[in-house]
Amino acid sequence: MQFLRACLLILGLLAPTAALTDGERAGVFDYYVMSLSWSPNWCELTGDARQSPQCDADKNHGWTLHGLWPQFTRGYPSYCQSGQRPPSRSQTSAMADIMGTGGLAWHQWKKHGSCSGLNPADYFALSRKAYARINRPEVFRKLDRTVSLPASVVEDAFLKANPDLTAQGITITCKQGHIQETRICLSRDLNFIPCGPDVQRDCSLDDALLTPLR
Repeated sequence: MQFLRACLLILGLLAPTAALTDGERAGVFDYYVMSLSWSPNWCELTGDARQSPQCDADKNHGWTLHGLWPQFTRGYPSYCQSGQRPPSRSQTSAMADIMGTGGLAWHQWKKHGSCSGLNPADYFALSRKAYARINRPEVFRKLDRTVSLPASVVEDAFLKANPDLTAQGITITCKQGHIQETRICLSRDLNFIPCGPDVQRDCSLDDALLTPLR
């Protein structure tokens, strides 16, 4: 009897997980969040320890594309069963110039791109188009030392560089006292739109760190 109860308990625990997975259908979402990572900060906090080639000085990475994420008004889909053939190594490697590494491109496809309803080639092409859509402020590339600044300064710089972008369509995140990412909300045809309430979570630090290019 105890064995039977254990089996029933395991089945009961597994069923909700399967239902959640089955509920995420590719192509069903409301808008995109494009996430841009300040590469020098990522390297200092994470990449150097991993010996990531993204952090090599000759790469000269500034704002890299972390990902283009399908988003619901609240929450987001992930790891969708898209039915698409996975991207090839050459497809992911070709994204390293704006994403840092092909490994990140693969992970982004698996977690987020699979939910876009697009095949890998079209998803990466759209990601590249979204990245080119944004004017990334040049002032941050001119830093010659680590600076401490309010996170709002980074947001203001993006707003100034992109006049059609509004404060409701961008959020700045921080991690371990450093500027982490700039997240910009885009419609499915890549127009600027306001972010959903769960995305609008601005970093409130007045002394966030921003490190210079390698």
